[in-house]
Amino acid sequence: MTWLLGYVKVTDCTFATAVLCIFFNPLFWNVVARWEHRTRALSRVFGSPYTACYCLGVIILLLNFVRSHCFTEAMKSQPKLEDLDCLFSYYVGLVLLGIGTLFVLSSFLALGFIGTFLGDYFGILMEAKVTRFPFNVLDNPMYWGSTANYLGWSIMHASPAGLLLTALVAISYVVAMQYEGPFTEEIYRQKQKAAKTK
Repeated sequence: MTWLLGYVKVTDCTFATAVLCIFFNPLFWNVVARWEHRTRALSRVFGSPYTACYCLGVIILLLNFVRSHCFTEAMKSQPKLEDLDCLFSYYVGLVLLGIGTLFVLSSFLALGFIGTFLGDYFGILMEAKVTRFPFNVLDNPMYWGSTANYLGWSIMHASPAGLLLTALVAISYVVAMQYEGPFTEEIYRQKQKAAKTK
């Protein structure tokens, strides 16, 4: 990754904005979701955990659109990598984009809107853990699919800045997974414990 720094102007305003968006998004949804889980404040404000979850989901989607826009603008403002600027690389990027989109969309279809956008933090729990595709292929397929999308987009644009930003996306998701996974498991453990005591 260090060799990429020779091709990237890290002090460029659009690059810095993209970095901020990359790290802000998972921080935002994790902080807000945990706050909701502890206080149920959003559910009270919106009058329903479902309405509150839908509103948070829309905000997360908007933040992701902003992040993608900033990512693209950062790539446009930086030089291309000549070795990647060829038809073969373009098609490799296109394949990665297709695979990433498959994982993101199939994850969404498997979980539904509520399951995708942290419904369990709002007390809206699924009956059982989803184990069908793509969850039978890898853990956290939506995060890895999103990362593949950014990687494919970067390769298609022969962008060293895009490759570096993709690495930051992957890092931000890995950190988010370290917090989300155990916390979500604990929510479902509490559900099972409560069910047994009834």
